[in-house]
Amino acid sequence: MEQANLENYAEILTSLSLEQLRQSELPEQLLLNKSGNYTTFYAPFEHINQEAKVVIVGITPGLQQASNALVRAREILTTGLSISEASKQAKVFASFSGAMRSNLVSMLDYVGLNHYLEIESTQSLFSDHSHLAHFTSALRNPVFKSGKNFNDNPLLLHEQVETWFGQECRRLESAVFIPLGPKVNIVMDEMVRQGVLRNQQVLSGLPHPSGANAERIAYFLDRKDRQALSSKTNPRLIDCAKQIVMDKVASL
Repeated sequence: MEQANLENYAEILTSLSLEQLRQSELPEQLLLNKSGNYTTFYAPFEHINQEAKVVIVGITPGLQQASNALVRAREILTTGLSISEASKQAKVFASFSGAMRSNLVSMLDYVGLNHYLEIESTQSLFSDHSHLAHFTSALRNPVFKSGKNFNDNPLLLHEQVETWFGQECRRLESAVFIPLGPKVNIVMDEMVRQGVLRNQQVLSGLPHPSGANAERIAYFLDRKDRQALSSKTNPRLIDCAKQIVMDKVASL
């Protein structure tokens, strides 16, 4: 796992076709580790933006994100640009891509993170203002459980969390961290418990931006009334978490 970087996978990546990178499973040549039902593959998510003011943390890159990053890195490498540049661009291009990105932007703007960063919208964190953000995951490389996107407690793979995410936290100790969803909150609580991060710099409470979480997101954004919520959504928990996040952002 120590050699899981684009420099070591560039030759393999450029030898793969775009069709191979867009399949329902990642190519076997990119397999990093297999343990029981869990498989970990390489994808270019190792770039760390040490100038970032905000760090957005997911569970692990899903298949779509991983494929997007691999395709983008391959495109850049084949144009002759450096491995460093390919790694950087691939990560920004693919991080939280798809419908997840629009949900994330809506929530970040709602709690006022754009004002803290002095930008019109956090949408530009994925383009003109990408230098302000670092996108990462508790499990840096894409992990799958029985072939499906991993959605368990990341601490089940504690060694990966410590090896990669713990290292990133220590290099970004002055940034604000935004964990996405309760399972990432568990990891952030562990980083605070270890003294790697301070509680005040961790803005826990945003619903996970997945499209499957649409109702919670809609309520968080005041787009759906409490009376219209299904029994699966607890408005009290969302209200409480939202207030804590907004208070922390206001105090930054």
